[in-house]
Amino acid sequence: MLKRYFLTGLLIWVPLGITVWVVKLLIGSMDQSLLLLPYSFRPESWLGMSLPGLGTILTIGVILLTGMLTTNIVGQRLIRFWESVLARIPVVKSIYYSVKQVSDTLFSGSGEAFRKVLLVRYPHPEAWSLAFQTNLPRDVGSSLDGEYVGVFVPTTPSPVNGFYFFVKKSETIEVGISVDDALKYIISMGVVTPSDKESPVRVYPGD
Repeated sequence: MLKRYFLTGLLIWVPLGITVWVVKLLIGSMDQSLLLLPYSFRPESWLGMSLPGLGTILTIGVILLTGMLTTNIVGQRLIRFWESVLARIPVVKSIYYSVKQVSDTLFSGSGEAFRKVLLVRYPHPEAWSLAFQTNLPRDVGSSLDGEYVGVFVPTTPSPVNGFYFFVKKSETIEVGISVDDALKYIISMGVVTPSDKESPVRVYPGD
């Protein structure tokens, strides 16, 4: 009986605790933006204490302000000038433009990258793995016989790591689920399925 109560309690506290930890980590990371301000402008100087979440508000405000400024002609010219400066720095140029291409692909409404969920044969011909369709470089596609697609096979439970392959389109199966649902599969190692819209409180049945 005690084991049943204990495991039922874990089902309540584990997801809640992990959620609080992740939110705290995100807020703590964004609060680091306050370090960019002069000390006289920080809450510690005029309140004698830190205010958790104030840096988060500042970060969101800076992002919104940046988006507003870069939508006009003057802002776009400033961005082009800044990118021209970075283009003159060898190592920084490679890193910046690589990251920029990835972010433009992921966050823009156009493009085919991460718009489809596929099944591909990996890691051996008798197994299937979830993959995301990405862009296929033209020079690579022209060097291959047949129609190929670029796929990213994420690892579990960290989908930010994985493998990038070129596979024949005929050897892939398009899955009728969204990218978000596929990520739920991967992160939860198959425990959470897209049909689980809500997870009710479960009572552990015991032995």
